[in-house]
Amino acid sequence: MKTFKISVLIIFLFSALGCDKDDVVDINNIEVEKYIELLKKGEYKFLKLPPFTAEDIPLLLQYRNENQMITNFPHNMFSSLMIPECKLGMYVLWTIEAIRTDAIKTEHVFGNFPSQNLVLGLRNSEGLELVNSDESHAVAAKAYFDWWNENKHKNFDEFKNIDPLAETDYRWH
Repeated sequence: MKTFKISVLIIFLFSALGCDKDDVVDINNIEVEKYIELLKKGEYKFLKLPPFTAEDIPLLLQYRNENQMITNFPHNMFSSLMIPECKLGMYVLWTIEAIRTDAIKTEHVFGNFPSQNLVLGLRNSEGLELVNSDESHAVAAKAYFDWWNENKHKNFDEFKNIDPLAETDYRWH
């Protein structure tokens, strides 16, 4: 058993030494472009969203309409619904929502996720009616873009409480 433990330790050390430091990503210092690149390549390995701030929103918004499907991204572990894939643009909008909900310290934040899932639901439905369509993506993308552009001259604290989806038929699930 002792030989097995030593063998595992040696393999671990050689693996760690073999890593290229250029490939190491620090989630606390990740830039938006690197985040997007990793999501597109399916190489984002963290279990949570990066700690982006309002300063990152303009760059994130540039990707709001991206239709590329991604399959390797952090999920809210508190949800029983597993979303196996989504559009990059929707994931970016969910990331922006995480920045907003973190800033207002909402009680509904699950870990650092802004909602249970990165899928939209119909706001006024009596039950849970999820929506995952090109139309809902376009409406949400426009809502977040307009929310930011109508308020960007203000301090973020002045408009962080405004739900970008408030005037739409959608809400985050």
